[in-house]
Amino acid sequence: MTNIKKLSTMCAAVAGLVLGTTAAMADSSTRVALVPGGPHPYFAAWELAGKDAAKDFGLGAADYKVPQKWELSLQNQMLESLVTQGYNAFLVFPGDPVGTVAIADELAATGAPVMALAGCLKDPSQAVFCMGTDTGNSAYLGTQELLKVLPKGAKIAHFTGFLVDPNTQLRIDAVEKAASEGGAEVVQVIADIDAPEPAEEKINAYLAAHAGDVDGIITTAWVPAVVASNALRKIGDKRIKMVGIDHDEVVLGAIKDGYVHGTMLQNPYGQGYLGSYAADRLRSGCTVKDDAPFKSIALTDKFIDSGTVFAGADAVDNYVSSMQNITKEIFDGFEDTYLNCG
Repeated sequence: MTNIKKLSTMCAAVAGLVLGTTAAMADSSTRVALVPGGPHPYFAAWELAGKDAAKDFGLGAADYKVPQKWELSLQNQMLESLVTQGYNAFLVFPGDPVGTVAIADELAATGAPVMALAGCLKDPSQAVFCMGTDTGNSAYLGTQELLKVLPKGAKIAHFTGFLVDPNTQLRIDAVEKAASEGGAEVVQVIADIDAPEPAEEKINAYLAAHAGDVDGIITTAWVPAVVASNALRKIGDKRIKMVGIDHDEVVLGAIKDGYVHGTMLQNPYGQGYLGSYAADRLRSGCTVKDDAPFKSIALTDKFIDSGTVFAGADAVDNYVSSMQNITKEIFDGFEDTYLNCG
């Protein structure tokens, strides 16, 4: 791997153009890169969040940069390249919770704040913190919402994401826990389908063979939620109840039309917006409080929950406001809660 510290020194003269804005804060030399592990619609909100943060806080840049596909080596290469382009703060969805630690530590060694967003690095790492959905809690709450509209002893199918995503096993365990507590049974878990082709193939095949054998569906990844929503619409039988995840228009439309009971909103916008703000504050001399009230999860003891909320038929038209409200609540107390700024 290219030595990032050397690259950073070589490129120290590369300066970002500071945006002229009416920001509440003075213009900053901070240039944030928001880098997911690969292409995925969940992360699209990071782009808007970065633009808004750059405007609101006078950042030099807060740019969304996406590797061409989900390969750890491609993400690492992109991060190395971004250092040469003058980026000096990094918000990263780990391509691998363990495998990304080395590159994150190299970035931090240049003096750049590094934060894990939407998925966490495994401690120990030099990441300032991890901010994302408490995925286990969201899946647990989503399953509880599903159980409210299912009979006792219901049979549930769970469609979820990539097994390389550290969130997936947390979701599988949480759904199982909630179902068991509620007297339901998870009769099928289908994972590694957070991409259109495998999701279409496996979900449609499963429902063709077993639609009459399940009472409910919980989906805890974006693409399975979309595909399952479409599949239930095609079946046309509203007997099977489903709780999805995220805010794809297909899912929201299926909720409005009664084919899906509701969805668990996440807050990717808040992750990008708050992460960009925190990166700039840290580059301006703030430090993380020793007694910051981070949560402990399986991968890290430095976790901040970016929020989740259930949206049923009465709330789907206001989902953007829901995310903005969550972000505002966190932002209002963020600096006092997590940072020492003198």
